[in-house]
Amino acid sequence: MSLPPTSTTPSSPCSAARQASQATDVRGNITSHRARSTIASQLYNAKEPMTLFELQAWLGHRSPQSTQYYAKITPTTLTRAYTDAGYFERNVRTIEVLVDRDTVESGAAAAGEPWQYYDLGHGFCNYTFFEQCPHRMACAKCDFYTPKDSSKALLLEAKDNLQRMLATIPLTDDERAAVDDGQAALDQLLERLADVPTPAGATPRQIGIPAQATLLPVIAVNQKPT
Repeated sequence: MSLPPTSTTPSSPCSAARQASQATDVRGNITSHRARSTIASQLYNAKEPMTLFELQAWLGHRSPQSTQYYAKITPTTLTRAYTDAGYFERNVRTIEVLVDRDTVESGAAAAGEPWQYYDLGHGFCNYTFFEQCPHRMACAKCDFYTPKDSSKALLLEAKDNLQRMLATIPLTDDERAAVDDGQAALDQLLERLADVPTPAGATPRQIGIPAQATLLPVIAVNQKPT
């Protein structure tokens, strides 16, 4: 009895293509579509990138919407775009902070003793989370505030073991307007903050200081140059 003949016929091109199309990696099937998308994304994120319309012509798409599906922006390119736009320089300012190293090293800071003082130009704020205070642009002079002409402020500045540092403060849209547009924007900011509690608990209206006396451009004093 003879055995069935063993096929020695090589795979056809179509069969090889089907086998190749079934190759996979961690992202799934490896396809020609994925290859085109990868190359398009690399060209779009290159040091000298192709424009969306150039990619559209290169890929042979009729619609730019199809090209957008292929071209994916990378985190590196997005970061570079933010940097080139100057977003952080426009929306972040710096302010000087005095750090009382004696208070820190003695352990008094851990017990609640003030140890850092934000320099407002006209006084100091020892609120630890100053960057989160809604009144930082227009100080309401709550219990965390110490005027520079007071004996407490003079004693602070006379200390030997003080470290001067810079803290970065992100600006809200209202604060940015107050820095860039001047008095009118600052007046509007003050009005909106009149009934917002300070870190000490009382609102500016409850503290009772006239609005014109609180026109203190805290962040603009030490504005970071752009």
